[in-house]
Amino acid sequence: MTPEPAATPERPHPPGAPRRPASVYGVGSDPDPRFSLANERTALAWVRTGLALVAGGVALTSVATAAGLPALLDVVAAALCVLGGATAVSAQLGWRAAERALRRGDSLPPPRALPVLVAGVVLAAAVLAGYAVAALG
Repeated sequence: MTPEPAATPERPHPPGAPRRPASVYGVGSDPDPRFSLANERTALAWVRTGLALVAGGVALTSVATAAGLPALLDVVAAALCVLGGATAVSAQLGWRAAERALRRGDSLPPPRALPVLVAGVVLAAAVLAGYAVAALG
């Protein structure tokens, strides 16, 4: 009996070893790698968007605190940070749903977070624009 080959840089996943998460890789069959890689790139783009929202929230609250601006800006900053975190979580869930659909040969699910993200950004922009107009007058 020969032992199974270990993972190496050329073969990061030994043959026969279970892939994780099993809830994704345990269904269907391997799709064309290009589709899986595109799905991963999309998820990473959503994570970058979430990170940008968090960074914007941190920057806003830092400037508001340093300049002694109203607490309304801290509320908007906190909302941006929460929206950013939710976007990152949604990226993971969206990747999982799309990968499972690819593996089963099903249609891809729609991006559920997109309407929420758009509404959050529009609301933050409206509040900040309203604040800027009020501060000028």
